[in-house]
Amino acid sequence: MSDNIVHVTDATFETEVLQSEIPVLLDFWAPWCGPCKMIAPVLDELATELAGQVKIAKINVDDNQAVPAQFGVRGIPTLIIFKDGQALATKVGALAKNQLAAFVNASIA
Repeated sequence: MSDNIVHVTDATFETEVLQSEIPVLLDFWAPWCGPCKMIAPVLDELATELAGQVKIAKINVDDNQAVPAQFGVRGIPTLIIFKDGQALATKVGALAKNQLAAFVNASIA
C-alpha cells in the first residue's frame, strides 16, 4: 500500500475530499472485490507519480455506507474525481493504468 494513498471514512470524507486543495480521485472498494485488488497497484503507482497534483483516496464501502449512498455507488470499484468539492467524473470497473491516467488527466486539466 502506497504512503501516498489516503484512507477516507464517512467521518473524514468532507475534510479529506470535499475540502481538499487539490483534485481527489476516490476509489470506492471492498476487501472481497477482485477488480478492486487488480487496480490497487495501479492506484499506488499513480499516487506516487501524481503526488502533489492529485490526491488518491480509498473508501471501504463495507465500513462506510453514507458516502457511497450519497453518490449512488452500486458497483465497485467505482472511481470518482472530485475537484473544488464537486464530483466531476465517474468510472466504474477496473481500468488499465493508461486508461486510469487518461481519465484523471482529462478530469483535472
